[in-house]
Amino acid sequence: MKIELQHELAAKVSLAALAVYSFEEDPVSSGTAALLPSETRKLLGELKDSGEMTGKAYECTLIHQPAGMAARKLLVVGAGKGEKFKPFQYGRLAGAAVRFLRARGVRQMAWLVDKEGGPTAIQRAAEGAVMADYDADRYRTEREAERRMDLVAFVCENAPAPEAWTLALQQGLKIAEAANFTRSLVNEPSNRMTPTLLAQQAREMAARVGLEYEELGAEEIRRLKMGALWAVAQGSDEPPRVLVLRYNSPDAPESPVIGLVGKGITFDSGGISIKPSQDMHEMKTDMAGGATMLGVMQAIAQIKPRARVIAVIPAAENMPSGKAYRPGDVITSMSGKTIEVLNTDAEGRLALADALAYAKQLGCTVLIDAATLTGAVMVALGNITTGVFGRHQEWIDRIVASGSETGERMWQLPVDDDYRELYKSSIADLANTGGRYGGAITAAMFVGEFAGNTPWVHLDIAGTRWSNEEKPYLAKGPTGVPVRTLVHLLMHLAD
Repeated sequence: MKIELQHELAAKVSLAALAVYSFEEDPVSSGTAALLPSETRKLLGELKDSGEMTGKAYECTLIHQPAGMAARKLLVVGAGKGEKFKPFQYGRLAGAAVRFLRARGVRQMAWLVDKEGGPTAIQRAAEGAVMADYDADRYRTEREAERRMDLVAFVCENAPAPEAWTLALQQGLKIAEAANFTRSLVNEPSNRMTPTLLAQQAREMAARVGLEYEELGAEEIRRLKMGALWAVAQGSDEPPRVLVLRYNSPDAPESPVIGLVGKGITFDSGGISIKPSQDMHEMKTDMAGGATMLGVMQAIAQIKPRARVIAVIPAAENMPSGKAYRPGDVITSMSGKTIEVLNTDAEGRLALADALAYAKQLGCTVLIDAATLTGAVMVALGNITTGVFGRHQEWIDRIVASGSETGERMWQLPVDDDYRELYKSSIADLANTGGRYGGAITAAMFVGEFAGNTPWVHLDIAGTRWSNEEKPYLAKGPTGVPVRTLVHLLMHLAD
């Protein structure tokens, strides 16, 4: 898709379709619909009076040959109640317009930008439009390529600071492309996304955008005594990898050094504690945390915030075999802590344990991990909200605030020493599961044991990494959550 910025009046836009939005309170003259010529808004008034246009959220009203306009089609997207509107919804509205129009064969669209929303309005709209044009259909032999958008033009009438708007548009484009890169990785089937192939994708991306890249193979993993990660990987014929990517802004302060740790289990059968066959195919997405961090690194390498960031991604398969680790085994992690394995399906926390220890060894002073860690977080929060855990409230607040800005919902869940009793072991330092109750909490706290005193935040994205239903502004499948939240955080560290 080609993206461009245009400065002209709405009436003179000559692309196939122009899209605007309006609110329920006044669907004729609110939002960017207010910028339309009076004769066009007269037609909208007739549609309102007949009940065909109400302004309800994501309602799409398509008008052919609108009076007073050069565009052959006009699309009005409902924005819901104005009092509830948030800036991230610019993206959702633009995304809804893209998906609605391309389904009807429209390949060129102009989105009218409200200059009152400032550069944020165009950045979010660009993110939404690019993410909306993504579909998880790579392996369909009859892909409907004609239903992709060729061009989206963002039209600003007399933008007060054109340079700022151009920069915002470019940032939105890069962030959305990074989120789509993450979505593409998550969507890959496990036979095409082994630890080796994930490493290849990371290596190629790092070379493309200018990141430092390092890769630890099986020998290095064993030499570093990453016993927890090795235990997870030993049942598979596919060797594990640890991927390390570095971004250093030359004018960033020496501290903090942000460590982004992402779970990269490219397929999770559950191991000896094997999962039920129903929905096991979805376990190709168990590397979504690692894919998230690769997307974030791609974005910041291009946007170049003043930050120092190291991403560490432990990649492995969790498979049952004669070599696999077993319930009842005791393993020694890189940190030296011993772990009693009660359930081999609680493998992600083991991989993260060694990755966090290694990130600290590399000099990270703040640790943020993302993982499809538990089904329990889905019971608590569904597939709408990411669970947030940690022991450093300032960093928790920063991440939750970034989630609010980007529209990726976050909710803090408790971390309290009383829960620690649940994952104590009688024969080792820790047990790798705390049982059914409070499962998302005990899993997060287990991971946090390996952060030690380093500020640490854990994002459980088991529910939010995937959507089983199509939204008006986003296709069914991988969501790219929480790429935009973490990019926003790194762009605003100085704040």
